[in-house]
Amino acid sequence: MVPGILLAGEPMGLYIAQEEGPIDQAVTFRAAVAGAEFNVAVGLTRLGHRVEYLTRLGCDPDGERIRRALRETGVGDALVITDPERPTGIMFKGRVSRGDPPIFYRRRGSAAAALSREDVERLDLSAFGCLHLTGILPALSPCALDAAEYLVDKARAAGLFISFDPNLRPQLWPSPAVMAETVNRLAARADLFLPGAGEGERLMGSADPAAIARHYQRLGVRYVVVKTGKTGAYAAGEGEAFQSPTYQETAVVDTVGAGDGFAAGVLSALREGLSLREAVRRGNAIGTIQIQHEGDNEGLPTREALEEFMTRSSSRERTITNGCTVS
Repeated sequence: MVPGILLAGEPMGLYIAQEEGPIDQAVTFRAAVAGAEFNVAVGLTRLGHRVEYLTRLGCDPDGERIRRALRETGVGDALVITDPERPTGIMFKGRVSRGDPPIFYRRRGSAAAALSREDVERLDLSAFGCLHLTGILPALSPCALDAAEYLVDKARAAGLFISFDPNLRPQLWPSPAVMAETVNRLAARADLFLPGAGEGERLMGSADPAAIARHYQRLGVRYVVVKTGKTGAYAAGEGEAFQSPTYQETAVVDTVGAGDGFAAGVLSALREGLSLREAVRRGNAIGTIQIQHEGDNEGLPTREALEEFMTRSSSRERTITNGCTVS
């Protein structure tokens, strides 16, 4: 059996406003599921990877919705722990015609925040070849931080490939200094680190992608891929460093979840033995597809849809390069 990918984090009930304007003025909401690690899990599963999700959920409608979503998307739920005392976290997202939508979280004291070292101690990692984490889980509570660090150490000892996306949420941390110190400590133990340029500035004092990559490579990270927004991503590893342009699409519907789609693309490609250049190209493609859909993960493509998009986009790029008119 091909080793699976383990993710740990907090999936949340998501309520998307159906009218533009402030969240408090919205009348109608559409229910869905959100969470950075959940989005990555869905992206990996749609590309054919075997995924298990470690988390805690409450005994409430949002917890049931998330369990159903895991089953329907094919993400393994054998490691989901039911917490009878704490609620499932929820997230509200506003609607805008352009730019990033407003977001409001209700996650303090959530079930996922109670994930503990004891939960991790019970894990059998022998079926996994990779662990993917973000900086969200360790920000939820001291208990969750201890669990996240213990999980990383246990995974390293078991020889798993460790992927880490900082996914900074400053409002969850006691201070910017504590956030930077903790996230950098975890990043230094990763094989793949996926910061944005702005996150690099918060974490190590520079928004320059090359400087960010050099900094984390000096800490021992094998691959550093820095998301640079409309210009794509800067990657370093395998003895090379390069800027990879993104795909040009104009129908931007919702930017939330694009970074998670990017992470799923890069990680899936590396796990399949593709080169770093091919991995970043796939990440850029999935990120571009995701921003053309409402919801945090609804645009994440199947392998067939991804290949069709990349083939079509490559053909369009060749046409532009040759100076022809694109219809």
